Amino acid sequence: MFQTFLPLFIMTFGICLFIVLMQFIWRFIDDLVGKGLEMTVLAEMFLYAALSLIPMALPLAILLASLMTFGNLGEQLELLAMKSAGVSLIRIMKPLIILMVFVSVGAFFFQNNAMPVVQVKLYSLLYGIRQKSPELDIPEGSFYGEITGYNVYVKSKDKNTGSLKDMMIYDYSNGFNNARVILADSGRLKTSEDKLFLVLTLFNGESFENLNKETSSARRGQTAVPYRRETFGTKEFLIEFDANFTPTDEGFLQNQYIGKNLTDLQTSIDSMTVRLDSMKTVNSKGIYDNSYKRNFVNRDHNPDETPEAVDRFQEILKTAKAEKKETINLHFEEIYNAKTPADKATLLNRAKNSAENVRQDYYIRATTIGGEAAKMRRHQTEWHKKFTISAACLLFFFIGAPLGAIIRKGGLGVPVIISVLLFIFYYIIDNMGYKMARDGVWASWEGMWLSAAVLTPMGVFLTYKAVNDSVILNADTYINALKNLIGKRSNRKVEMKDVIIFAPDYEAVAAKLHLLFDQTQNYITKHTRWINYFTFWKQGGKDDSVNVLSDQVEEIVEELANSDQILILNKLMDYPIMSGYNQLNIRITPKIGMAIAIFFPVGLPIYLLAIYKRKLLLHDVKVVQRTSQELLDMFK
Repeated sequence: MFQTFLPLFIMTFGICLFIVLMQFIWRFIDDLVGKGLEMTVLAEMFLYAALSLIPMALPLAILLASLMTFGNLGEQLELLAMKSAGVSLIRIMKPLIILMVFVSVGAFFFQNNAMPVVQVKLYSLLYGIRQKSPELDIPEGSFYGEITGYNVYVKSKDKNTGSLKDMMIYDYSNGFNNARVILADSGRLKTSEDKLFLVLTLFNGESFENLNKETSSARRGQTAVPYRRETFGTKEFLIEFDANFTPTDEGFLQNQYIGKNLTDLQTSIDSMTVRLDSMKTVNSKGIYDNSYKRNFVNRDHNPDETPEAVDRFQEILKTAKAEKKETINLHFEEIYNAKTPADKATLLNRAKNSAENVRQDYYIRATTIGGEAAKMRRHQTEWHKKFTISAACLLFFFIGAPLGAIIRKGGLGVPVIISVLLFIFYYIIDNMGYKMARDGVWASWEGMWLSAAVLTPMGVFLTYKAVNDSVILNADTYINALKNLIGKRSNRKVEMKDVIIFAPDYEAVAAKLHLLFDQTQNYITKHTRWINYFTFWKQGGKDDSVNVLSDQVEEIVEELANSDQILILNKLMDYPIMSGYNQLNIRITPKIGMAIAIFFPVGLPIYLLAIYKRKLLLHDVKVVQRTSQELLDMFK
């Protein structure tokens, strides 16, 4: 099994890794093109990208390799031979199950120990590549704006000397209000040795510079804006342009969830949980303290209040002290109505401002808590991801191996199609669960283990079916079932025997043919009309006369198959196979049949299908009658 599986696994793993790496390159192609990156930088990035994509390629490779392995064994009948020798499918899979356990354990340690380092290196390179300035390649006949603060126009370029002809430069590095325009007949552009500056040398040109910045204080209030015109034969100046590639600092990425192993993730989750709980406690305490539940200890007298309001409040205080109440229930509407109109407007304005301040304050607090909770969820999803990859490897093996044993198709045709469809299904489910967990819709463990929960019943079901030699995925099974459903007969094949032990008794067969002809005539006469709906269900869909005719046909065919006359043998093949035309394949009592007839949604479709099959049956009975008559004519 190892000799069969391992080469296929290595091949499929390389193919899958190459495919996902091409998808990665296509995703980041815009960040790579036109940057003038060295081959060492690209090779390093592709290496880390390939390592980071191993968790995606590994389950797909296991699925495809297991499908091909057991498909080849089934197609070459080796699997059948081993089962015939008394070796069960689980025992055949046992060496590969042990291998998959080691692969899953190795995938866990790779995900836990190597992936944080690989991801930090990869994203450090990617961020550095995104921030790198594009390679300087000024086109002909159009403005080039990739140099910060400058727009450069070149009419033509000399490919031999590298000189630029008819140049126009817009310098707005000091702002658009202080722009400078430079025209030159020719020029040269090169990068400094440290690749931090561009050295621009211009020949035979003019420059026009706005002096608004220098003279704004002296000429304030004037409408005219002075400028300076300069004519030069040769002019050089430096432009800041960092052409070096500098990776992003790895220290920042190591503190993110992508750069932490299982222990670091758990430590971060614990600390963030404590911090988040403390923030929620402080916010809840603030909401309680700012609520309308107050304890009134002292209250200053307001001279603008009416005597009725003061007396009412004093009465409430006396009642509360007499009853020894800790809280006092105030009727705010009465207190508010006792105020003057000016006090009412003041109270409403204060209430509005207080509510707006509270809303803004807790909006900021909610945003802070939401960001902290999102950060914790990312750590939790990464924690579960350390285990889900290993689980996916085992699940795909227990899906691929039984599936290959069932379909019995090897090579790269059917296994590739099935593997791609299953992996797309897994990827959609896994990605959906990940986004649900990341956005806080589901708990982290629910979202990250959603794909495993979906695939586990599939693996158990396929393994059970494969162990019991099920034909659930055999195409012929479904084709034959469909033929039986619609009543389509199979073709009969009768071949001349090399050795005939007992020759047929043609006189006895002729008597049987006469009897069969008469019975078919009676059947056609009695069944020309459609059977009543309730009569059909009362009979349970049974038609015993069809079974009698079918048995007689098979008896005649079996006896005449010993004939040495080729014409008779060819005529026997005209007899249709009459199995599969019975209206129902199960026995139903009259009471149950009437109950089904009354239950309209179930009874009517079956009745309509039976009417269709009855039409096909009448056609075959007529064929039997005609064939029987033709055989009788041959016997004369």
